[in-house]
Amino acid sequence: MKVAVTAKGTSLESEVDQRFGRAKYLIVVDNDTDAIDVHDNEVNLNAAQGAGIQTAQNLAGLGVSSVVTGHVGPNAFKTLSAAGINAYTGATGLVREALADLNEGKLSPVQTADVEGHW
Repeated sequence: MKVAVTAKGTSLESEVDQRFGRAKYLIVVDNDTDAIDVHDNEVNLNAAQGAGIQTAQNLAGLGVSSVVTGHVGPNAFKTLSAAGINAYTGATGLVREALADLNEGKLSPVQTADVEGHW
């Protein structure tokens, strides 16, 4: 299972980025192999519109099954849901800590967006 975490930096010691679509980086962890891949999300960070949708589509293309972030808007949430990707919001602190919270069952998948579009 692959999990993506929005991040402000390129390591597990980076802070979780609170914005999904405009996150600076996406850290993808494969729980089966412990492989870690970092994906630069700068193109969406600077997008005039559609950042959440494009970021969600990129994660679907990477085979991600879950994403951990601070917040997710309505269009991104719809795109994630359509792709079968669970969204976990409210993550804070370091990427490593957010992954531990997910693995320990401290985070639950959300059923709707938790912020308005263009947040």
